[in-house]
Amino acid sequence: MATKKKMSVFTLSMMTVAAVVSLRGLPMMAKEGLSLVFYILFSTIMFLIPASLVAAELGGAFSDKGGGVYTWIKEAFGSRWGFTAIWLQWIQNVVWYPTVLGFAASCLAYLFMQPAMAQNGVYTGIVILVCYWMATFLTLAGTGVASSVTKYGVLLGTVLPGVVVIILGLLWIDQGNPIAFLNAGQVADVASKLGHPHARLFPHITGLGSVAFLAGIILLFAGVEVHAVHANEMENPSRQFPESMFLSAAVIFLLFMLGSLAVAAVVPASEISLTAGLMQAFKQLFDKFDIGFLTPVMGLLAAFGAIGGVMSWIGGPSRGLLETAKQGEIPPFMAKVNKNGVQINILLIQGVIVSLLAALYFIMDNVSVAFFVLSAMTVTLYLVMYILMYAAAIRLRLTRPDLPRSYKVPGGIVGMCLVAGIGLIGVTFSLVVGFFPPTNLPVGNPALYVGLVAAGLVVFVGLPLVINACKKPGWRQVGK
Repeated sequence: MATKKKMSVFTLSMMTVAAVVSLRGLPMMAKEGLSLVFYILFSTIMFLIPASLVAAELGGAFSDKGGGVYTWIKEAFGSRWGFTAIWLQWIQNVVWYPTVLGFAASCLAYLFMQPAMAQNGVYTGIVILVCYWMATFLTLAGTGVASSVTKYGVLLGTVLPGVVVIILGLLWIDQGNPIAFLNAGQVADVASKLGHPHARLFPHITGLGSVAFLAGIILLFAGVEVHAVHANEMENPSRQFPESMFLSAAVIFLLFMLGSLAVAAVVPASEISLTAGLMQAFKQLFDKFDIGFLTPVMGLLAAFGAIGGVMSWIGGPSRGLLETAKQGEIPPFMAKVNKNGVQINILLIQGVIVSLLAALYFIMDNVSVAFFVLSAMTVTLYLVMYILMYAAAIRLRLTRPDLPRSYKVPGGIVGMCLVAGIGLIGVTFSLVVGFFPPTNLPVGNPALYVGLVAAGLVVFVGLPLVINACKKPGWRQVGK
């Protein structure tokens, strides 16, 4: 057993950063102009910090058990809700794959020196299918291969491009170039409506549709808990897992805040593409500093980072779902593993779902709208899981106060209620606004948009409850 406990704090932190940070999120935040500062601070205070603290406590308390959120919530509310939680973490992640790989497709368009292809739905759909199935086959090769690709993917494809865009953005500002998010016309227009000179620091709110992007931005910070399933692979999980949570949270905040500001400084909000915005900024920056030949290189690295993020997620929630299969929560065939111990049938099933969802890119005219519809559907599913996680943390403090916890949210039960309560308020608000079409995107028929998001929520939350109602005692003996 000792030979398996090899994962370091740095490796798990980088895997967590890979699961959370996708440079695809920088254009979404940059599109909000200077008010992105408000959105990021809101997401950090109301979501990232509470989620990191709660995940650190629960991960340390159950570090000797597999299953991640499945185990945490099962211990608090029983197997039905534990299964529902890991199902939601898994299925939202399946819905999310086409969005992050849509970003990878836009990066590869710049590698091929054909930026216009980033807005072509057929091209985007094809790249999603090829990259996803390639990542799946690499994951089937075992945890060692997946963790290596993930670690180097986040370092070379996320951290490095993130640092480059931040440094070049600072140089852009230092040399006196125009700062897009301080565009006089935009500021004056909004200031005239709000009556103060710093209008862009706060969203111009005329309705919930005005802050609909908040739901998508909250999603960008989600996932700090996903690699709790690997806690028992560490040398000293009770100490190292919380450390990895805090290190990854700091890296996530810095990359998102500074990176999105850099993109917003260079590309006007009205011209930012949700899928290709990062590469738009890189092209403009590289051309400005006469190093345009690096644009395709950066496109390749950013695409590699996106694929590394996908691999990080493929191995996390699906492994948690495998644990539920061993516990008899889902049909026995879902518990099948290959010679490397990887959950082969679960990965193949999610591959089919991803392939069907990728079809949205083939049939929707606006790639950015397809991207955001999938993001909105994803965030509603994930936020329901976070509601269960926060509620479980509070309940376990009340019902199992003597449970050994290597890290405890400070302040006793009051502190836990405060931290988890803030998290609950944040996710509930984001869940509500996620149903409102964003005012700054041409979504077409608003009723269709709301219908798609609502249908996704009802279907994907209802499925685990139906499966749980149909489970049979004999399922538990299979796959152990």
